[in-house]
Amino acid sequence: MSSKIRVKLNKAGVRELLKSSEMQTICMEHAHRIQQTAGIDYEAGERHYPERAGAAVYPANDKGYYDNLRNNTLLKAVR
Repeated sequence: MSSKIRVKLNKAGVRELLKSSEMQTICMEHAHRIQQTAGIDYEAGERHYPERAGAAVYPANDKGYYDNLRNNTLLKAVR
């Protein structure tokens, strides 16, 4: 009774989706949520890669850097 379903991705469509401004917006929403969880010593910024949109959260100052080093704050904020 099992039937095989084959899915063929439209590579050009997937590429366009990954580079789209909508995807950039979604990435930044996630980054801002992580930044708010981590605290005021962290910043979120857009990243522009050749193959896709992205975002990053990083320490804004030395206090944030050492806090993340000691407590893995960013890793905990993702969870």
